[in-house]
Amino acid sequence: MNDFAVLNTGRKMPLIGLGTWKSDPGKVKQAVVWALNAGYRHIDCASVYGNEPEVGEALQESLGPASGLRREDVFITSKLWNTRHTPEDVEPALLRTLKDLKLEYLDLYLIHWPYAFQRGDNPFPKNQEGHLLYDDTDYKVTWAAMEKLVEKGLVRAIGLSNFNSRQVDDILSVASIKPTVLQVECHPYLAQVELLAHCRDRGLVLTAYSPLGSPDRSWKHPDEPVLLDEPLMDSIAKKYNKSPAQIILRWQTQRGVVTIPKSVTESRIKENLQVFDFTLEADEIKSITALNKGWRYIVPMIEVGGQRVPRDAGHLFYPFNDPY
Repeated sequence: MNDFAVLNTGRKMPLIGLGTWKSDPGKVKQAVVWALNAGYRHIDCASVYGNEPEVGEALQESLGPASGLRREDVFITSKLWNTRHTPEDVEPALLRTLKDLKLEYLDLYLIHWPYAFQRGDNPFPKNQEGHLLYDDTDYKVTWAAMEKLVEKGLVRAIGLSNFNSRQVDDILSVASIKPTVLQVECHPYLAQVELLAHCRDRGLVLTAYSPLGSPDRSWKHPDEPVLLDEPLMDSIAKKYNKSPAQIILRWQTQRGVVTIPKSVTESRIKENLQVFDFTLEADEIKSITALNKGWRYIVPMIEVGGQRVPRDAGHLFYPFNDPY
């Protein structure tokens, strides 16, 4: 079994990468260094995570003649934030990310969400009442600006994040450079079977974020199902002498899904990569997939009249109103 996916550009993308969302400054640099030392060759970043300068320090220390690790050995992804969808903002946003990461190019640059916020330096612009200020820039216009980054050699490939199937097709209908990747929340409780098939049919690779159910989220609700406590994972894990997390990651990689578990713990970082020395049986893959309940852990929420509701659901380009 390969440990990489092949993009529609022909380039290889490692199936396991280190996620850096929610990795605090002060911890993320060490996490990236540990990951590269452990054999990771894929780091997933985003400007809105607020930690790219520190990731850049880790890359600067870890790449070069001393380590024997070359820039071209490591696949690095970042994402364009919602306040930078206006075409003239796209290249400056990327150049800032490249400066922070201390790189000359990215392997992959994604539009982080299909909807835009009001332009400016505040990543979450709000009015006096505290409501987010949106912008109606069409993501197809943003995509045209993303294509220019490939033409200039600043990024090797471009893609999408948090887009639904209809929005992916929308981009494909206008793209002169096709998206290579769609990154979405994906785990056994949100198996994304239809979306995965949709992407496969169109030559896109699916990347799974929050693959373990994002157990470290600060906004966790006590009634939520806890993926890592799922009895099925435990029983399969015992059979292979692996952890439930490793079983989940193996389920993804055997489906050809790129997966970016986040950790700042050295032992877990190493463990998350050790998933290519065993193979789940077809019926095990099937039973894990059957846990799907369409459960999203990662939906930005706000309080309205004592009720928690999706924050951005009123936006024209909100992706989660469609079935997949």
